[in-house]
Amino acid sequence: MFKKKTLRDEDLGGKRVLMRVDFNVPLKDGEITDETRIVATLPSIRYVLEQGGRLVLMSHLGRPKGRRVPELSLAPVARALGRHLGFEVPLVPEPRSDAALETVNGLEPGRAVLLENVRFDPGETTNDPEWVAALTRLGDVFVNDAFGSCHRAHASVVGPAATLPALAGFLVQKELEVFGWLMENPDRPYLAILGGAKVKDKIPVMRNLMHRVDAFLVGGGMAYTFLQAKGVPVGSSMVDEGSLDTAREILEDTAERGVALHLPVDHVVADRFAADAEVKTEVDQIPGGWMGLDIGPGTRALFKDRIMEAGTVVWNGPMGVFEWPAFAAGTKEVAEACAATGARTIIGGGDSAAAVAAFGLADRMDHISTGGGAALELLAGAELPGIAALSDLE
Repeated sequence: MFKKKTLRDEDLGGKRVLMRVDFNVPLKDGEITDETRIVATLPSIRYVLEQGGRLVLMSHLGRPKGRRVPELSLAPVARALGRHLGFEVPLVPEPRSDAALETVNGLEPGRAVLLENVRFDPGETTNDPEWVAALTRLGDVFVNDAFGSCHRAHASVVGPAATLPALAGFLVQKELEVFGWLMENPDRPYLAILGGAKVKDKIPVMRNLMHRVDAFLVGGGMAYTFLQAKGVPVGSSMVDEGSLDTAREILEDTAERGVALHLPVDHVVADRFAADAEVKTEVDQIPGGWMGLDIGPGTRALFKDRIMEAGTVVWNGPMGVFEWPAFAAGTKEVAEACAATGARTIIGGGDSAAAVAAFGLADRMDHISTGGGAALELLAGAELPGIAALSDLE
C-alpha cells in the first residue's frame, strides 16, 4: 500500500506530465493570504521542468459544486506560480475544449500551464468518464502530489491513473514513507494523541491503532464522551450520545490489550461556549451547568510526561478550543512537549497542524501531514483511492 512509483521512476523528458496538486489556498479579495500549499509542491514541479517535462497542473479550489464561480478561479494561483517559477504560467479556462489540447500540445519542454478549477466541472466529484477522458488526453504521464485529496475518488485524483503511468510526487512520496514507517516500524514506546470534537472520526483510528500503539492520550471534546462512558459527570460538556457504547468497548479493548488510555484528570471549564465566558479549573468531574473546553494543569503535566518518555508520537486533534486564549494552554503545552521530546513527532494535519503553526513550533516537528482527512483515514487503516490508483513499485 505504501510502495508506489515516484517521479524518479519515469523518463519525463518531452512528455506531457499531468499533475494533480493541492492549490486549495485561502483567498481574500482575490488575493492569496497563505501560499504554503503552493510552496509545498514546488519541488515536484521544478523536478518535472528540469527533466524537460511539459507540465499540466490541475487542482480544486473551494466547493463551487460543479458551477463556474469567478471568486474561486485559480487565476491568482497561476500568477503566484509565475512569480515562483520565473515565467508566466497560463491558465487554461476550459479543460474540456480542443483549445486546451492545442495549448498543452504546444507547450515547450520545461514550461507549465494550470487548468482552471477542476471542481467547476460537474464531472469532477462524480468521477465522470467523459471528464476523466478530457483530462487524460492532456497527459502522457500522471502524477499525484495532492495528498490532501487522496481520500477522495474524484476524477482528477484517480481517473487518469487508469490509463496513464501513475506516479507519486515528492510530497505524496514523503507522506507514504512517514505513514508506512508509522504502521510498520515505529520506535517504542509509540504514543497516539487524539483530540478534537468529533468522536466518530477518531473511533476507526483508535480501533486500528490499538493494535500498534503502547498508549493513547485523549483530550479535546472527544474526551467527554469517554469520561461519561466511564460514569464520570461531565456537566454540559459536549458528549456524542450515539458513541457511548463504542467508547465503552474501546475502553474495555485497550484494557484487555494492555494499551494505556489516559483521559483528562482535570479540566478548564466555562459557564458557556464563548471566548469571554467565566472560567475555572475543576478536578475529576465537571459540575452541572459547566462545560469542559480544555484539559487542566494536572492533565497537561501527565500528558507531557508521557510525551517525553515516548519513542514515536502521532498527534491528531487539539486538546481544547485553542483559538480562544483562555482555552489554549492544553494544546500549547502538548505542542511544546512534542517539540522538546526526543521522540519522532508526526502531526496528522488539520487543526493540529494549524495549532503547532500558531504556536511557532512547526519547524520543530519531524513531519506535519498536508492532509487532515487523508491522514486520519490512513491512521484508521483505510486504503486511500488516490494512493491505490498509483502504479505499484515492483
